[in-house]
Amino acid sequence: MRRLGVTLIPALTLLTALAAATAATSAVEHRGATRLDPFDAGWTEQVLDADQNFRGLEAVSRKEAWVTGESLTDGGPATVFRTTDRGKTWTDVSPDDTAGLSFRDVEVNGKVAHVLAIGPGEASRIYRSTDGGATWTIAFQNDDPDAFYDCMAFYPGGRKGLAVSDPVDGKLRILSTRDRGRTWTVLSDAGMPASADEFGFAASGDCLVTAGKAAFLITGGARSRVLRSDDRGLTWTAVESGIPEGPAAGGFAGAFASPRRGIAVGGDFGEDPDLQDNVAYTRDGRTWTDGITLTHIGEDVTFLRGWKVAVATGDFGGSAGTSLTRDGGATWARVSDLGYHVVDCVAKVCWAAGGKGRVGRG
Repeated sequence: MRRLGVTLIPALTLLTALAAATAATSAVEHRGATRLDPFDAGWTEQVLDADQNFRGLEAVSRKEAWVTGESLTDGGPATVFRTTDRGKTWTDVSPDDTAGLSFRDVEVNGKVAHVLAIGPGEASRIYRSTDGGATWTIAFQNDDPDAFYDCMAFYPGGRKGLAVSDPVDGKLRILSTRDRGRTWTVLSDAGMPASADEFGFAASGDCLVTAGKAAFLITGGARSRVLRSDDRGLTWTAVESGIPEGPAAGGFAGAFASPRRGIAVGGDFGEDPDLQDNVAYTRDGRTWTDGITLTHIGEDVTFLRGWKVAVATGDFGGSAGTSLTRDGGATWARVSDLGYHVVDCVAKVCWAAGGKGRVGRG
């Protein structure tokens, strides 16, 4: 394992004051000025490995976080980094022989960590570690050339989990584990609605998320929908998210504070990123309402406190930024011009990760 002592680079640090009634007015201050709001949305940024594009992130605690990525050099290794001291130092805990792979998701439940590699055929695989990344086993390796796994999520407790592939034979494919990720099984697609040319985006690892006993799929492509399962992935119902669909557009990620309250974000990864109607929210877990459009692409979203306060971020094609909502996704205020591919918050501390090996803590 390679342990890194990384110099912190002070980033553009913003303090936000949002009017409680409108949640739309923000005041920007440098760090060290009078604190106007309990959430500091500024980022302290560091670079772990400039050759890595980070899209997987798990915020375990204030002290511990994991990030995963892919090499920006053709054929370079995919990596996994872990910190247990608030980001002062990071340890390279990558599996062996990862050349050419793309690690897009990481899930940590107690002492068990899983990393998802995406791609066609055998490139899609799930690695499992029970010792903090010191050793890894391959728990699943895809053998279907038509499958391409995008995202992974575990239910509370970490015993049961799901992963999703792009459509095979016209339907999204669901992979399931019931033994803490030791073994994985492809589920029957009998309960999956037709979904040809509809897919999950592996933008941040959060196109598949869970809340309680419910699981949610955020999709784009030919249709932009949110699919919900209440029986561990056996059957799904689908509704339109309201985020515009397109060949490279739709919903990219979702977050749920409960099975009833959630937020979806997205946009367009095309040559001219479309920001129109790129966020939606639900109050019943089944119907979706357009929120006030983010002023940047929405690659990921996470709740910070309860069901009202959440953070969204993105960085693509010159569209970058981080925004905050205080009303469950209905209205948003930009709080930083720094944007990332993935964000996760725990205990009022937010971690983020993005291109060129950047990791932020706020």
